[in-house]
Amino acid sequence: MSKKEFLAQLRKGLSGLPKEDIEERLAFYSEMIEDRMEEGLSQEEAVMAAGDAAEIAAQIVADTPLLKIAKERIRPQRRLNSWEVVLLALGSPIWLSLGIAAAAVVFSLYLSFWAVIISLWAVFASFAVCAVGGILACVVFIAGGKNASGFAMLAAGIICSGFSILMFMGCRAATKGTLKLTKKTAIWVKDRFIGREEA
Repeated sequence: MSKKEFLAQLRKGLSGLPKEDIEERLAFYSEMIEDRMEEGLSQEEAVMAAGDAAEIAAQIVADTPLLKIAKERIRPQRRLNSWEVVLLALGSPIWLSLGIAAAAVVFSLYLSFWAVIISLWAVFASFAVCAVGGILACVVFIAGGKNASGFAMLAAGIICSGFSILMFMGCRAATKGTLKLTKKTAIWVKDRFIGREEA
């Protein structure tokens, strides 16, 4: 693949980002390819060393804040006519309230996911505290001459420590899964903004 083809493919993958960002990235990769060619690589080798244009574009889009993409997407491409401004102003009680309601629903769902994760971590913490408390109570009861109660507390402490280990593994997996879901959702939303512009 030639440098020109690589940059064209990269430009296509980055469409939807702000123009300044696209030009900055294209200049960066163009300079990188030029530097590698000055080091003695052929143009095809230098392009191959830069990486796959589609993967590079996907990573750049993933790293770009959603707000930046949204601003670029909703920025008017032309100056609005006066009648369009009037219609926007008259319709704002409807579209603005619907937009706020939709954002509130999405935000509350996101908070609900994290509330479940925090609750799971709280259960893990309670099992861990019960395990430590059971072992300490065992020592206190045995020192007081109550061996049966001491061994019962030791058994309870061991059972709680086992549950706390299981809860820790589950909580960690649930937290990682929720973080991965959050990242994939953000990338999906970014792709929707960019996909609309490409269409």
